[in-house]
Formats: sequence, C-alpha cells, structure tokens
Amino acid sequence: MALFEFKWLRRQVRKHTRPIPFNTADRWKRRLSLGYAIVAWQAFGVVCYLFYTGRGDWAKTQGLKSEEELMMSPAQQFSMTLNVEKGKIVRIKNFSKVDEKEFDNTIPKDQ
Repeated sequence: MALFEFKWLRRQVRKHTRPIPFNTADRWKRRLSLGYAIVAWQAFGVVCYLFYTGRGDWAKTQGLKSEEELMMSPAQQFSMTLNVEKGKIVRIKNFSKVDEKEFDNTIPKDQ
C-alpha cells in the first residue's frame, strides 16, 4: 500500500500511452539507475569535501546564522525549532550526568 495513491493519474497514463516493450523498459531502468548512482555518489563527495574544508555548517558559511545562534548549543537551537518555551537541557556522557542547564525561549529576541 502506498502512502499517496494516484489512481486517477495511473488511469490517465495507461489510457493515453501504449505499453513499452520489456527490453526497452529494462534498458531504461538500468540507465536511470546508473545515472542515479553517479549523482548520489557525487553529492556524497561534495558533502564530504565541504566538511573536510570546514564548511559543513552551510548556514554559518552563507551568513544565515546570527552570532547569538552560533553561541547556542545544538540542543538549544533544536528547542527553539520545536517552540519549547521553558525547559532543562541535561548533558549525559558515559551514563553519568555531565551538565544541566535551564533555558527560557519566552524572552523576545530584540531585548
């Protein structure tokens, strides 16, 4: 079962096109699979290169993050994304509590 079923689209395509021979369909499936593999490998290489050169945080390198956001921990940034107003961030390492910090996202940013 598919998440989104476009039965009307399937009916329209089958109604207005002729069947493709199996050999042709298989050949194009292989070509598209190879093309997808090449594009995916290149994208992976670009991401690895960006992290290697220190530009992994693209929002920082493009100037989209403010200094305030750069000083926040990832947990605080994620709490802002989830619109959590008040809470506690507990940092755990090797089954022991390392740090505990309260945060408050109800304070307006312009103050």
